[in-house]
This record gives sequence, structure tokens and C-alpha cells, in this order.
Amino acid sequence: MIVTLTANPSLDRTVTLPAPLRPGEVQAATSAREDAGGKGINVARAIAAAGEECVAILPLAHDDPFDAALREGPLTSQRVPVRGHARANLAITDPAGVTTKLNLPGATLSADEVAEVIDAVVTRTLGARWLVLAGSLPPGVPDDFYARVIHAVRRAHGDAPLIAVDGAGAALAAAVADGAPDLIKPNDEELAGLVGAELHGAAVVEIFDLARAIVPTQVGAALITLGSRGALLVEPDGAWAATPPPILVVSTVGAGDSSLAGYVLAHARGADPAERLRLAVRYGAAAASLPGTQAPAPADLPLGDVPVTRLA
Repeated sequence: MIVTLTANPSLDRTVTLPAPLRPGEVQAATSAREDAGGKGINVARAIAAAGEECVAILPLAHDDPFDAALREGPLTSQRVPVRGHARANLAITDPAGVTTKLNLPGATLSADEVAEVIDAVVTRTLGARWLVLAGSLPPGVPDDFYARVIHAVRRAHGDAPLIAVDGAGAALAAAVADGAPDLIKPNDEELAGLVGAELHGAAVVEIFDLARAIVPTQVGAALITLGSRGALLVEPDGAWAATPPPILVVSTVGAGDSSLAGYVLAHARGADPAERLRLAVRYGAAAASLPGTQAPAPADLPLGDVPVTRLA
């Protein structure tokens, strides 16, 4: 079983425009959709759509309208009762796939609610193969939350699951500094911020050097998503780069989440590093070709080649 945690779920509203966004003007949209989102939920939806057992844990009030959207699709979830309601995020996309996002902060969690979320994760991860901690943290949740979850799970289970962290900023930094996750999934800018460096171009070798600053001394591996350039996987014994197949980009929202889902799926099925990276890139490309934050199913995966190169 694979378990995901979404501490800051969001009702993702996606508006599609027939032309590029023009700030300050009135524009008519061609379509709109709503999805139950948040990084961990996006990962869980893709994993469940592939037929793997997955549970998505999230804080959610009993009367939250988010619940109706969450029930759509083949997803098993565990709700931890809280008082506040999930946030709503707005994404605006144009025909070229350019996306503008407005993200709200989310419901404030009390210290007791934070503790209950951690307890739920510890209980549910008994016997799990992977735990994915993904997304931003809502108000009231300390920056070291992911590190605290990692420590709680590893203390509770002698055979603890592999743990992946997909976060940014202080939450990711704290998880890496004190949690030693088995995998992190930053993009190139998040990786640069994590190691306190600046990117001076888009060269894969530069990004590889940044990842080597923390792999394997602080994290087990790093899956670095590079948007239209593909992704890079850095492990203790090697590194691989992959480029995506040609697709028509519709919305890039959730593409990185789907890449992580593809990696976890491949790893759970015993794939080698190159194949794990290849499926991660294929899933990310599939998500970018779908509207909104719709999670790709196996039938949505592009058929084009995904070249993978091992780096020296």
C-alpha cells in the first residue's frame, strides 16, 4: 500500500481562456472545471488510477464542500476532522499551456489537530511501502512538520515505509535537515533554494552538481522535475536524465505531482532507476496534456519515446 499526506488540500478551479491572459481586462473563458486537489491527493489519484492500493490522508471538516469533489473517482481517503475549511486555488490557462495560479493559504490548524494528523499517518502507514508527504503547509503548522511526521513514522514502525517529500521553502529545508527522507522531488528552482545556490542557466550538469550536495549525505535520492526539459534522477550510485515525449500542453498544474506518482509506481513494481525516471517523465507529460489537475490514468500516457541518459 502507498499512503499520501496532503496537509493543505485545495479545491482547484481551472479556467481556460481562448487567448493569453491580459491583466486588467475583461476576458471570456471557454471552459472551467473543479478538482479536489493538493499535491498528495494528486499523487494518490494517479496511483489509484493505475490500480495500486493507495490511501490519501488529509485534514477535512465534516461539513467542508471539498468532500463532494474528493469523492469523485477511485480514491480511498482518510479524513482527519478539523474546524477550518479547505482553501480554493485558481489556475488560469491559455491555448499555449501558459498557466497563472492564485493560491490561498488554507485553514489554520491547531496544535491538537496537527498532532491528530500525525497520529493518523503513523497508524495508516503500518505495512505501507511508501509514504508521500506533499504540498505546502497550512497556517498553524510548523515548518518542521514533515520532519516530525518522518520521525514519528520511523519510531513507530520497525519496517517503516520509504518516505518521499515534495515540498518547497522552509518545509522542505527542515525535512532534509532533520528528516533524511528517502526521496525528494523539487524542481530546479526549489533545489537551488534548498542548497543555497543560484542557477546560472538550465544545464543539466549544473543541476546535477546541486543535487550531489545533498545526495546521499542528507537525502536518499532526488527526482528533479525540469518542466518541458524532462527530469533528472540522482541516486547514491548514479544519475540519469530524461526528456519528455512530444505532447500538446493543456495545463501544467499537477504535472510534477504526477511525475512523483509515476516514480513511486515504478519503484513499487521493482523497476530500475532508468525505468523509474522514464515512467515519472511519461506521467508528468500525460498530466500536462490534460485539463485542470486531472490525474492521468495509464491510458492517458503518451506513446512517444522517453530517452534516458546515464550521467557520468
